[in-house]
Amino acid sequence: MAWICLVVAGLFECCWAIGIKYSDGFTKLVPTVFTISSMAISIWLLSIAMKSIPIGTAYAVWTGIGAVGVALLGMLIFDEPKDLVRIICLLLIVSGIVGLKLASSPAINSV
Repeated sequence: MAWICLVVAGLFECCWAIGIKYSDGFTKLVPTVFTISSMAISIWLLSIAMKSIPIGTAYAVWTGIGAVGVALLGMLIFDEPKDLVRIICLLLIVSGIVGLKLASSPAINSV
């Protein structure tokens, strides 16, 4: 359950990062409310996940999901560059997230 909370928290991190862009410096009401709500939900879910996932792992995965998600959304929504180097770097972040998840599994820790 903690990992589900952590993934959803990472997705809400993507929401608030994109929401900041649409809030226009927090001058537009609806995007601002969306952004602040997404921030609160993201932090709340992260705090729940940290009850059973080590803080370093949880924070790295949370920020990794946010970084990859926002970079991908930037490419799709804001027409940011989609070059091979960016894609490879994003895949490296994803491999790090997967590695942290695998390193946190009980089977690996008992070896």
